This record gives sequence, C-alpha cells and structure tokens, in this order.
Amino acid sequence: MIEIKENALFIADSHYPHHGDAFLELLQKLDSGTIQTRQLFLMGDNFDLLFGYNEFIQTFSHEAITLIQKLSQKIEIHYFEGNHDFCLEELFPSCHVYPREMQPVRFELAGKKVAISHGDKYATGFLYTLYCKALRNKITLNLLKPFEKSIITHRMQKLSSKQICFSFDGFEKRVAAILKHYTEADLVIEGHFHQARVVGKYISLPSLACQGKVGVVEEGTLVFKRL
Repeated sequence: MIEIKENALFIADSHYPHHGDAFLELLQKLDSGTIQTRQLFLMGDNFDLLFGYNEFIQTFSHEAITLIQKLSQKIEIHYFEGNHDFCLEELFPSCHVYPREMQPVRFELAGKKVAISHGDKYATGFLYTLYCKALRNKITLNLLKPFEKSIITHRMQKLSSKQICFSFDGFEKRVAAILKHYTEADLVIEGHFHQARVVGKYISLPSLACQGKVGVVEEGTLVFKRL
C-alpha cells in the first residue's frame, strides 16, 4: 500500500482552461520550485476536456500537458481520471494513471487506510456507468476521429459557459450512499462534487476552479489551503 507523504498536494476539478488559469499557474510554480512537494495527486477533471488517442484535443491545453509530463520526471504523480479527463495513460506515461474502473485506490496516511477516487463511480446509476464505459473506449474515440474538430470544438464551446460551482443540496445523503462502498476505509478522499467539505470520514476536496483551494497534507492531516 502506497503511503501518502507529508506535504502531498491534492488538486481537484480545475476545469482548465475554461475556468481560470489557477491550474496552469500551480504547475508552473511546481516546475520552478516556488511550490514544493514530493507527491502530487491530480484528482480528475483538472482539464475541462482531455482524452487520449486524439492530438486535436491536446491543442487546447498544450502547456499544462507538457508541464505534467515534465513534472512526472521529478516528482511522484498520481492521476485519477475524471469524467472530463480520461484515457490518459499514453499521454502521461510517467504518472500513475488510474482509470475509473481501477478506482478507488488504497493508500495509507498516518496509519489510516485511505480510499481515493475521483468521485463519480458510486451512487451514479447503471446508465451513467454504461455511458462512461462507451466513452472511454479506444475504438469509440477512434471512430469519432473523422469528425473530431467539429465535435470537440462544439463541446469545448458548451463547456466554456457551463456553471460548475454550486451548493449540493442533500449532500450528506449522497455521501451516505457512497460510503456504503467504503466500509473498510478509515478515510475516503474524492473530488468531483466541488464542495470542499468533510462529512465524517468522507473528504470532499475543494474544486480549484470554484473554491480556489487544494488539499495539503500537514502533520498527517489533509487540510484545504490556497497556494
């Protein structure tokens, strides 16, 4: 089981490039050494849209992609694919990339068993799961290539105006349903919901795009901070 290290950094739901440059700026600070960490957790949806097997989609986020590739040569990066960024293993070969079907992944923090996931796997329904499997299929993505520019451009335009910051009514009920799948974990860390809340043993990470914060491990505890 991999240990979560002191000063580990958790970045979730940046939705770059449409919702600010905070993600790119953090990567630049990590590259320059202004911010230092030995372990970086990218918790999914850090890109508003990015997937493998397609060069055109990379043109929207080329600088951030290049920085992650560079940083992965010198620090330990764990990338939990989200519902906006997936099929990334070939794009980030030096990162530990976890597709949806591999999540949650077990880690250890200060002697506690920790389960980590992007957050869209449980309590989502059969149809959503079926949709995710179809979309994350290499064959599906390759079949769309003849139409890639029109489809991707249209999708990126829609995402640029999407409202992603909100207060989740009934969040505790959703957490209770999710935690039924985590009976053996002492802590659960997820993104996806953009809530920046702790409900019992469930840690809902802040969205960098919405709250402008990340998770940082300090003295064995995950805290939310602006960097």
